[in-house]
Amino acid sequence: MTARPFDSLWTPRMLSVLRIVAALVFFAHGTQKILGFPASDMVPPAGSLPWIAGILELVGGALLILGLFTRPVAFVLSGQMAVAYWMAHAPQGPFPALNGGDAAILYCFVFLYLVFAGAGSWSLDAALAKGRTTA
Repeated sequence: MTARPFDSLWTPRMLSVLRIVAALVFFAHGTQKILGFPASDMVPPAGSLPWIAGILELVGGALLILGLFTRPVAFVLSGQMAVAYWMAHAPQGPFPALNGGDAAILYCFVFLYLVFAGAGSWSLDAALAKGRTTA
C-alpha cells in the first residue's frame, strides 16, 4: 500500500476526529457556564462577557461537533479564543504555561485551521455538499 491512497482516505477522517474532539471539550466549557454542568463556581450573570463566551462555547461547540457551518463558526470561535487569551490570560504574565492560557491558544489555532481545512468527511457540511452535487 502506498502512502498516497492511505493519506487520501484517512486525512479527511482524522480532520473530522480533530474537529469533534476539540469541539466536545470546548462544548463542555459552555455547558459549565450556561447549564451548570459539570458543577462549577462560575455562574456568569446573563449578558456579561463570560456569559456571552459561554453561549458561543455552547452553540458553537455543538455546531462544530456536528460539522455544520464549520468554517464561519470556527472563524468566530478562533477570534473568541484570541480575545480570551489577550483579555484574561496575557495580563497574568507572558508565559502561557503559567498564565493558564495554553488551552485558549490551542483552541484559537485549531479553530483557525478548521476555517481553512473545513470539517472533514464525517460532517453535516460534507453530507450537505454531497447532496447538492448529486441532486
